[in-house]
Amino acid sequence: MEAEKAKRLVILGAGESGTGAAILGKDLGMDVFLSDSGKISDHYRSILESEGIAFEEGGHTREKIVNADEIVKSPGIPLTAPIVAEAMKKSIPVVSEIEFAGRYAGDSKMVCITGSNGKTTTTLLTYHILREAGLDVGLAGNVGFSLAYQVAREPHKVYVIELSSFQLDNMYDFKANIAVIMNITPDHLDRYDHKMENYVQAKFRILQNMTATDSFIYWKDDPVINAQLAKINVEARMYPFAEEHEEDAAAYVDAENRLVIDAGGEHLEMPRADLALHGLHNLYNSMASGLSASLLDIRKDTIRRALSDFEPVEHRLEPVAVIDGVRWINDSKATNVNSCYYALEAMTGPTVLILGGKDKGNDYSEILPLVHKRVKAIVAMGLHNEKIMDFFGGEVAQIADTSSLADAIAAARSFATEGDTVLLSPCCASFDLFTSYEDRGRRFKAAVHALEHDAK
Repeated sequence: MEAEKAKRLVILGAGESGTGAAILGKDLGMDVFLSDSGKISDHYRSILESEGIAFEEGGHTREKIVNADEIVKSPGIPLTAPIVAEAMKKSIPVVSEIEFAGRYAGDSKMVCITGSNGKTTTTLLTYHILREAGLDVGLAGNVGFSLAYQVAREPHKVYVIELSSFQLDNMYDFKANIAVIMNITPDHLDRYDHKMENYVQAKFRILQNMTATDSFIYWKDDPVINAQLAKINVEARMYPFAEEHEEDAAAYVDAENRLVIDAGGEHLEMPRADLALHGLHNLYNSMASGLSASLLDIRKDTIRRALSDFEPVEHRLEPVAVIDGVRWINDSKATNVNSCYYALEAMTGPTVLILGGKDKGNDYSEILPLVHKRVKAIVAMGLHNEKIMDFFGGEVAQIADTSSLADAIAAARSFATEGDTVLLSPCCASFDLFTSYEDRGRRFKAAVHALEHDAK
């Protein structure tokens, strides 16, 4: 790598991406300074100290930031944050860690995955297939390790990268070789002036800079994706997937209920029942992953095997236990209504649904038909359940208003009988009662396992 002489690189945020960007900047010979408005975790502080990287925490020192030649911003920091707004006003470039790292990744191939729902599972499944095929592959973005750190210290020939809209906002010259958009439904609109079109445009930034030698994989029946495609010109080769055989679909389920994938010169068929992941949403995840692998010339036997032995993602339709004939499922990662829709679609029997948390402007009407069809009771779990209680109060036979995990578990247990499923699929962010959706999911699992122990 060639250093950019005396370049002043400022990193905002000391999480995985920020720390990785700081290490890459250091290895490139840049003058690196990292600033975090909060407390830096012991893990990342020790890394920064051992690397000899200058940093501050608990606030931003303006003079040490606005003298930057470039700023790498954590995706969690909005562009409206005062220090970011001031930097941009001074025409200091503000980029994402992925944008920064991509400059130094050489000819490594980039498989980039976004979407409102399903992107984590699809990213991990794609990574699993490529690793099973023996490729030199790294996992980066919202999951895995910092792309910048891997480029600096552990370079790979292929990277599978999960990209949020926040990361895409500050990506300009980066180019995906394979881009995947799983779906687009309203989410994070508070960061986009509450305008859906702004959010859609952010997602579609994944296609920027792509050429006719690159590939775009997407859900053929997503109305938002189709509306945006009608407005723009896509140079990349297009590989849509659909539930049923449609014209131009590169992946679909045929009349014999077999998954079919046609891409990269390969024709793959396998019984849908053999897929490790069940439910319609996971069918789409498997299609997108299988298409990505096919386009990288992975043998169809390897793809078929990897699609059948992949282990589910934690907090996404994760089976926890069966207690007295009742299944308990952790879907804490369902932080928006559309994610909950797919979870309910995968239910096969009477369901007790646990909803609630920090509402992001949810419209629950999307899941109402499935609630009528599959939900026997709703448990609202949060500090402010009024919206849930008002909306669903007359829609289900049983509903409970709870303000703690313990009370929600108790209410769900009282509603559920043998053959039922208790599904935690909250539709909401976790920050009223928990520190993250992971914290919510793990505490839910711990409480269910305690119940399981008591029942024995």
